[in-house]
Amino acid sequence: MITIKKVASRKDLNQFLQFSIELYKDNPYYIPCLLFDEKWNLDSKKNPAYDFVETVLFLAYKEGKIVGRIGGLINHKLNAMKNMHQARFHRFDVIDDIEVTKELVEAVSVWAKEKGMDTLIGPIGFSDLDKQGLLIEGFDQPGMFITLYNHPYYKDHLEQLGFEKDIDWIEFKITVPEKVDERIERICDIAQNRHGYRLLSYKRKKDVIPYVRKMFRMYNDSFANLYGFCPLTDAQIEMAIKQFVSLVSLEYVLIVVDKQDEVLGFGLMVPSLAQAVKASKGKLFPLGWLRIMRALKTHTILDMYIIAVKPEYLGRGVNAVIMNEGIKRAIANHVQFAETGPELEDNMNVQTQWKSFEHVQHKRRRCYKKSI
Repeated sequence: MITIKKVASRKDLNQFLQFSIELYKDNPYYIPCLLFDEKWNLDSKKNPAYDFVETVLFLAYKEGKIVGRIGGLINHKLNAMKNMHQARFHRFDVIDDIEVTKELVEAVSVWAKEKGMDTLIGPIGFSDLDKQGLLIEGFDQPGMFITLYNHPYYKDHLEQLGFEKDIDWIEFKITVPEKVDERIERICDIAQNRHGYRLLSYKRKKDVIPYVRKMFRMYNDSFANLYGFCPLTDAQIEMAIKQFVSLVSLEYVLIVVDKQDEVLGFGLMVPSLAQAVKASKGKLFPLGWLRIMRALKTHTILDMYIIAVKPEYLGRGVNAVIMNEGIKRAIANHVQFAETGPELEDNMNVQTQWKSFEHVQHKRRRCYKKSI
């Protein structure tokens, strides 16, 4: 018999967070979340998204053992902006038992319908900074710190229950070249000389934070029309700064400004933290933080978190300034390859950037939808 229980205590939450780590403990490709961040994300007192988001978490039990988990989420702000009645599911993990998946999805669906929703999509979380998209290709590829990993049967379960594709994201593995591309360097030089673009440099993290605030506000403008995007509030931006800035290496925070010091575009790359976080099972202590600091200093893989340019500056050389410097620094640090984060399959503005490099599309993930 399968029993569904709403997460209602700290013990329940800890079990909810630990379930995926236990489920994938023998899988070499799975990368856990940082448990500290996850507790923060799911805390209505700490995550400012709860000003306009409503959530619920469920655990599934079979013969007294936890066999699945799922979260439900309603973004009332985005629903009002788009005139829709949509709920999301997130943090979905389950054993290979279609009946468990059915009961978990039903629990979220009933909750969402009681709130007046008519559609369920997922997996997709609080914002574009949250992990999203069910992996449907690339199960034999190492995961990234910023993406989901799941077993192949998740796709089969959801499709058997009537879920259909809503949108796909694709990811690329890009080989770092031996030298800088002369064409990109030439475009970069022309853009800087003609338009006065300037790539920021800084020695201390506190010096970059004012620009990071501008960066995320620009990010709101650049991503406004993308699937599922909800603009970050100032409070969410401050939370993102607290979560991300401590995990970045300053040399890979590439921010381009104009003569008035306004942010025109940025690239945020981070030395891969995947194996460091995996070795610590998502815990910062006692050794997790030390492993992360070591990974930031010694690395052969770069994770490309975000590249964004103000819409009105697309095609005006800002991308070239970011790419040119990013390549130089990757070469100097003997990086072998970079992995992109998920990119919407129809976002050609981003994907055309990789044509100059040896690259392969190695992963695909999907957001599903179903009427409820």
